[in-house]
Amino acid sequence: MSETMERPAEVPANAARATAERWLGDFEAALASGNPQAVADLFAPTSFWRDLVAFTWNLKTVENPAGVKDMLESVLSHVAPKGFTLSEEPTEEGGIVTAWFTFETGVARGEGLVRINAEGKAWTLLTAMTELKGFEEPMRDRRPMGAEHGQDPGRKSWAEKRAEEAATLGIETQPQVLIIGGGQGGIALGARLRQLGVPTIIVEKNERPGDSWRKRYKSLCLHDPVWYDHLPYLPFPPNWPVFSPKDKIGDWLEMYTRVMELNYWAKTTAKSARWDDAKGEWEVVVDRDGEEITLRPKELVFATGMSAKPNIPNFPGMDRFKGDQHHSSQHPGPDAYKGKKAVVIGSNNSAHDICAALWEAGADVTMVQRSTTHIVRSDPLMEYGLGALYSEKALANGITTHKADMIFASLPYRILHEFQIPIYDKIREVDAAFYEGLEKAGFQLDWGPDNSGLFMKYLRRGSGYYIDVGASQLVIDGKIKLKAGQVEAITETGVKLADGTELPADLIVYATGYGSMNGWVADLVGQEAADKVGKVWGLGSDTPKDPGPWEGEQRNMWKPTQIEHLWFHGGNLHQSRHYSLYLALQLKARQEGIPTPVYGQQEVHHTGR
Repeated sequence: MSETMERPAEVPANAARATAERWLGDFEAALASGNPQAVADLFAPTSFWRDLVAFTWNLKTVENPAGVKDMLESVLSHVAPKGFTLSEEPTEEGGIVTAWFTFETGVARGEGLVRINAEGKAWTLLTAMTELKGFEEPMRDRRPMGAEHGQDPGRKSWAEKRAEEAATLGIETQPQVLIIGGGQGGIALGARLRQLGVPTIIVEKNERPGDSWRKRYKSLCLHDPVWYDHLPYLPFPPNWPVFSPKDKIGDWLEMYTRVMELNYWAKTTAKSARWDDAKGEWEVVVDRDGEEITLRPKELVFATGMSAKPNIPNFPGMDRFKGDQHHSSQHPGPDAYKGKKAVVIGSNNSAHDICAALWEAGADVTMVQRSTTHIVRSDPLMEYGLGALYSEKALANGITTHKADMIFASLPYRILHEFQIPIYDKIREVDAAFYEGLEKAGFQLDWGPDNSGLFMKYLRRGSGYYIDVGASQLVIDGKIKLKAGQVEAITETGVKLADGTELPADLIVYATGYGSMNGWVADLVGQEAADKVGKVWGLGSDTPKDPGPWEGEQRNMWKPTQIEHLWFHGGNLHQSRHYSLYLALQLKARQEGIPTPVYGQQEVHHTGR
């Protein structure tokens, strides 16, 4: 620790800065000494280090001094971390000092956030890669000139160069990365890769970017507020609605795809994919508007979305129903069902949205609730759940979208529920009359297995909740009829429940959710590959629909999988924006031949079938 001892003895401006500078100095000195135990000694007995690519070439959280030591014993010899410098004034609250810092490694630059307890030990540490040295994004003072001054008789304009690239990539030249899925996830990742100079093609079955939103039922809108939903580089304008209607989002994605100059192949369906080991590349056959093309990317990314592989039930008698029936993902909207009887099987977001729209259109609608559902009204969720990080108030307090993302990322999944429980305790208190009304109507409520509410349910299983934007009051008032129970069979004229109740129906909507994203791997690469990758999404929390063991990170998302050169990207708009950076950096490093030794490769415990 000699470097610590040799620092000037001047007293910093405040105690929080002194604590932060002392810890960062000791941390850097211990890293430089090559002694993992010395580094581990700087962490509290219960502590967490979450690394986003910078040290581990992975998304990895290690726990407690023993976890820190194990990780560093594997990575310290080649990471070469240094230059840990405070990037803003540290703060102190409740005995915890919070400090933002920057640093660098042998190949990259990064940023981080540390929380130091009263004993001077790290409680949580976040380290995140921000850029690769020598491959920085062309931004600010590195931005391209655009106009080429002077005279050159043979030169091509920007538009001509762009047109040539679009015409030849995938035909005369091959992409480094192929992204399957052109929704917000594929588009966000495509934008990141574009800025890093990684030749990329996005394939999308729909006719236009944004159609995955446009083609859903007309009442669909984002239930997350605008501050939470920006795309990389190009935030929504300040007059954008708080909750974006689906067609407005669709138009934004189409515009974004164009102005970010993405190589976006619409009307293109991936038919098969196989890894060619001899050539070190994928062989992906696609149908591009009727023409079969074989693409040979080095990296294959499934950005097919959590809500893209419909979980269609197999109830007895579905083949004999004489009315209309479809999964919620195929619901055309309510207009054709005025005066008709509709039964919606399910009680989560889509079920509520569709029930409300059908009621507004004049349908007689019944919701079938098969299991308990967590409900939270949008207004208190924004105020108590998101407002401190994603709101106009947060912006006024200096919490930019990026800073909010980093704060959220710095809370380890292992303890995140502890921060969520008080939020939902407060919401339950202020909305007591609302919940009493739902229970009187017969709605079966839950708050998650540990009362941690909506976001933990989302992270653990991606289902089981509804953000109320009005449908719950229709349930309370009896305008949306409610029936709890299991479906026994579909009859010619409706739905028969296990208790013998028969619900007559002209329309049945199966709002039964979606399957694991590795189902797309099964379709394109094969079931053996899908099983090798395993279940996608979830934390291993050993709660309903999220079986253990504990993973510490989202299964298979944004990081190396058990099939080399095969990746998954997606999540909500916030996750697509934030984690697209780290996936793009991993892909860029592989393009450039930068060594990427992965620490803590995720094991497969569940196939996801």
